[in-house]
Amino acid sequence: MHDIVLFGATGYTGRLIAAYLAGIEGLDWAVAGRDRARLEALGHGVPVLVADVGEPDSIAALARRARVLITTVGPYISYGEPLVAACAEAGTHYVDLTGEPEFVDRMYLLHHDRAVASGAKIVHACGFDSIPYDLGVLHNVSRLPEGVPIKVSAFMRGGGRPSGGTFHSAVISMSRVRQLAEASARRWAAEVRPPGRKVDVLPGPPRFVGGYALPMPTIDPQIVGRSAWALERYGPDFTYRQYFAVRRLPAALTLAGGAAALTFLAQIPSARSFLLNRLRPGDGPTPEQRAASWFKLTLLGEGGGARVVTEVSGTDPGYGGTAKMISEAALCLAFDDTPKVAGQVTTAVAMGDALIERLGRTGAVRFAERS
Repeated sequence: MHDIVLFGATGYTGRLIAAYLAGIEGLDWAVAGRDRARLEALGHGVPVLVADVGEPDSIAALARRARVLITTVGPYISYGEPLVAACAEAGTHYVDLTGEPEFVDRMYLLHHDRAVASGAKIVHACGFDSIPYDLGVLHNVSRLPEGVPIKVSAFMRGGGRPSGGTFHSAVISMSRVRQLAEASARRWAAEVRPPGRKVDVLPGPPRFVGGYALPMPTIDPQIVGRSAWALERYGPDFTYRQYFAVRRLPAALTLAGGAAALTFLAQIPSARSFLLNRLRPGDGPTPEQRAASWFKLTLLGEGGGARVVTEVSGTDPGYGGTAKMISEAALCLAFDDTPKVAGQVTTAVAMGDALIERLGRTGAVRFAERS
């Protein structure tokens, strides 16, 4: 059995993850996918495991050979379920890079209970979606008084370019509005929430805070909300608002207009096909473009008369940074002392402070308090 198996190692982000894992001395890891020749051509000298999401027996066998399985193969709504199902059955920990809320909700409904029974931790969104937000909020909340209402506002600034795989996942997710609403409603009805507590992570209105703060229609608030429901430390009444911050009005208008236009076009089959052909899976920013990418997340937490500001920062958030984040999440599950939980859980619930410390120690993500 390998400590970590990476499924999808030949994709754009998969290659970056493989290069990162290759630099960790003494790690027993393997690469996996459909094409043995392409996997061997990566040149890392590790075992190659052949498996195909269209062949359930091969995926089941793959899950049984790993302590932790990393998958980068998306869109996850199309290709992700066989790996979740196999890990839930085998008791293998699972991490992915999905930013697709519908996929996360459907996997909870279909496989959470089996993962609880087998002891598997199914942890979605282990990259830029949503580690900086989920663990940043945990870091912030842990420094506020206990047992009081808490409000956290998050302001993201940064720059970078998407890869083809990320763009495809986003467009397909935007095109499935009805399916997303249905999955969300079914999960809400199925989940058991602790009585006497309130969690509010709905988008707030735009704000002006030394610049223009626009609501972020991403999966991150939902991930933070699941952590808040699961962890009593977030208090009896928890509110979270997340924004993308820009300094100038034209940039704010361009960003808002572009997001609205992309969402609209994703509903039209011909327009969606046109969009998907603009960037293909495997395409992505150049090393020079990645080197110029960055992010800084500022979290303002308030509760019990106290105020805490946390800054979470890093470089190349979408790719090099994400490769480090998911790799360290997998290493954390494989080797660190983590909370004794199972089922579909968030990074804050599954790994919590152990992953914050690991990310800070390796420099993958920096967490700091600011006065």
